[in-house]
Amino acid sequence: MNLTISGHHLEVTPALREYVLTKLDRVTRHFDQVVDVNVLLTVEKLKEKERRQKAEVTLHVKGRDIFVEQSHEDLYAAIDQLMDKLDRQVVRHKDKLQDHHHQSPKRLDAGAP
Repeated sequence: MNLTISGHHLEVTPALREYVLTKLDRVTRHFDQVVDVNVLLTVEKLKEKERRQKAEVTLHVKGRDIFVEQSHEDLYAAIDQLMDKLDRQVVRHKDKLQDHHHQSPKRLDAGAP
């Protein structure tokens, strides 16, 4: 898995990097076929009172790219909410990949001579 963590108007500290890695472990525990992960952490300085921290992630898995973004006043809270969203989308993608269409017993009996 290739992982890229970058910051826009923000220096990615080792503490931030470690926090993102620990949160990503939950996602990779559910689905281990992750090819590429790009995390972008942004600080938007609109006004002094309206500072907004934004976290976004692009997760490349076989056959699909999953993009999630989340904004919050606190960057750590934005990362938490982002990973919750990403986890739900990864689990939904994993469910779609699994074959849930089993043949019913009636069809199996009808096919026998």
